[in-house]
Amino acid sequence: MTNSEALFIDPATDRTFKRGIFNAIIAPRPIGWISTLNPDGTANLAPFSYFTIVSNQPPILMFSGNTPEDRPKKDTVANARATGEFVFNLVSLDLVKEMNATSTPVAANVDEFELAGLAKAASIRVAPPRVAASPVSLECKVIKIINFGGGDRGPETDVTFGEVVGMHIAPGYLHDDGHFDTAKAQPVTRLGGAEYAVSQPSFVLERKFTRAGEETY
Repeated sequence: MTNSEALFIDPATDRTFKRGIFNAIIAPRPIGWISTLNPDGTANLAPFSYFTIVSNQPPILMFSGNTPEDRPKKDTVANARATGEFVFNLVSLDLVKEMNATSTPVAANVDEFELAGLAKAASIRVAPPRVAASPVSLECKVIKIINFGGGDRGPETDVTFGEVVGMHIAPGYLHDDGHFDTAKAQPVTRLGGAEYAVSQPSFVLERKFTRAGEETY
């Protein structure tokens, strides 16, 4: 099939368009397992598949969530806005069932750590706890929350940006040269629908430098 024969879809006007196809195309996506505290101190833990790194200097992460039907904002977004803090916890393959359990829609006063049977570990620079069993947890301070959508554009969406102010890496996940052992951590990624994956085996592409600050592959 040539490009001229490719199916064209206008998401705004085509009523047969399935929103899930977009998720399946932009894949795999890392999972942001975000822990927060609500104003009364109850812990919240929820996975977000619209999540990624934005910058490594300064280290900035973002996660995005649509407004749910049963409350004004997702609990995670409301908590991050109220407290200015959150923690990213890496979802390793051995934690996938617990991660899935924390995606269950529950009331704002329910502690998803307890719901999923997960132990908490104290953070250092922020108040929200981290997942004790996670290979990596990144403490974050909220930089900005951007809102868009609504009306004819569908549910409102909140994109939360946070700067990493502390990193917790479990023993055995750093090589002697200081590199993180991604293969050992087996981070789970999200595909389309209810599909997940672990990206293994990995491969290496050597970088070729042409001049200062510019790379080719």
